[in-house]
Parts: sequence; structure tokens; C-alpha cells
Amino acid sequence: MRKGRLSKPETKFITDNADTMTVEEIAQELDRDPSSIETFIKRKLRLGLSEEEEVAYTLEERPYWSELKQQFTGDELELVKYHWGRIISQFKDDVFPTEELQVVDVIKLEILMNRGLKQNKENIDQIGAFEKLIQEERAMDPDQQDRDYILNLERQTATLRAAQESLNRDYRDLQTKKNSMLKEMKATREQRIRRLEDSRQSFTGWIAHLIQNPEIMKQYGLEMEKMRLAMEGEKQRLSEYHKYDDGIVDQPFLTPDTVKD
Repeated sequence: MRKGRLSKPETKFITDNADTMTVEEIAQELDRDPSSIETFIKRKLRLGLSEEEEVAYTLEERPYWSELKQQFTGDELELVKYHWGRIISQFKDDVFPTEELQVVDVIKLEILMNRGLKQNKENIDQIGAFEKLIQEERAMDPDQQDRDYILNLERQTATLRAAQESLNRDYRDLQTKKNSMLKEMKATREQRIRRLEDSRQSFTGWIAHLIQNPEIMKQYGLEMEKMRLAMEGEKQRLSEYHKYDDGIVDQPFLTPDTVKD
């Protein structure tokens, strides 16, 4: 199976056959890993994307994507796109430019919090390793113990504990900032529930609820159109001549618009 970047002939073959061949068939034809073919189709051709994936890939089209690539690692960028897709989909794409910046800032805080937790775990593991070495050294006979070695390990352990306290404090600060921004964006569960409850209290609130949920508005629109078509069909049927049981022929629905000469 071939590895490395796709060549121009390969990308052309994928582009020409993406609509008629499956990912597995294309991969077999090109002797490539199906996952790399699927990634190309989704990333470059925008085919077979879920709603969240479609939104996630739009982030790469933003001018600030190049800045994000310089700020975060590859794994972190994947997480950025994941959160971007989820949050924007939650707001049903009803996001203004200033709100976009808020979303990006919230995601940045989330990534920084993850970094802090990872570093905190590394510190905990390192502290555990140092404490084990100290215990092993203290378990030796007093005349064989290396006091300087123990002192050095204890000093490093104390430094790591101090750093751990600083990381915990930074994490709490980031958590507070993120929660504050989520409240500003009205993205917390409590605010969403309150918004739904408020939408039941007034006509204006109900309209706002529909605007924020275009799928519901679309569903209502389809139901209304079906009702209108059914009404028109029934009106047409009842406007025709109908023979009653007593033999009289007449129009059940008689108006100036339906009267027949």
C-alpha cells in the first residue's frame, strides 16, 4: 500500500470518481489507505460531511486560521475544529462576526485549560517518581545514604509542588473566564432552558425561538404548506357538482368564486 502525499494524478482520479465510486473502491484502485482517501474527499471536495464536519471545515477558510495554526499543535487544532463545529452547530449557524470571535476565544481557553491539566498530570507523575526515589534512598543504611542526592530530590519535589499549585490556580482562573464568556454567549444549559421557557410566555419570545431554531421553523412551514394544499384540494372538490341522496345536484361549497354558469 502506497504512503505519502497524494499525487496530482491521484487527486484528479479521486475528484473525477468521488461521485460514482466508493472510498474503498478508490483506495483499492490507487493502492491507498481508505482513511486518506476519505480525508481528501471530505477536506477538499466537501463530500460526505456531517453538519458538524461541514461547519468545522469552514473554520479553515477564516482569515484567522493561519494564526491558530501558529498558536496550537496539530492535535490541538483538531480539537479546535471539533469544538468550533459543535458550538456553531448549536447556534444553528446564527452567529455574527463578533460572536465568532467569542467562540474562538472560548475554544482557546478550553485548549489552554487542557494544556494546564496535561502539565499538571506530568508534574504529579514526576513528583511520584521523585518520592519513590527518596523512599528507596532512605531505605538504605544511614551510612550508605546520599544526603545530597536526597536533598536534591526533595528540592525538585518542592519546586514541582509549587508549580502544581500555580497550575491549579491558573486552571481555576481560566475556568472562571470560560464560564463568564459562555454566559455572555447565552450558551450554558441554564440559559438555554430559560430561553426555551421564555419562548412559551409571549408571541415575541416564540418568534425568537423559531429564529434560533431554523429546523423547527422549516418543519412548521412544511406543515402549513401541506395544510394549505389540502385545503385547496378540498375546496376544489367541494366546488364541483355533487349529487345528494335525494337526487338534487348542487355545489356543496358555493361562493362567488366557485359558482358555475
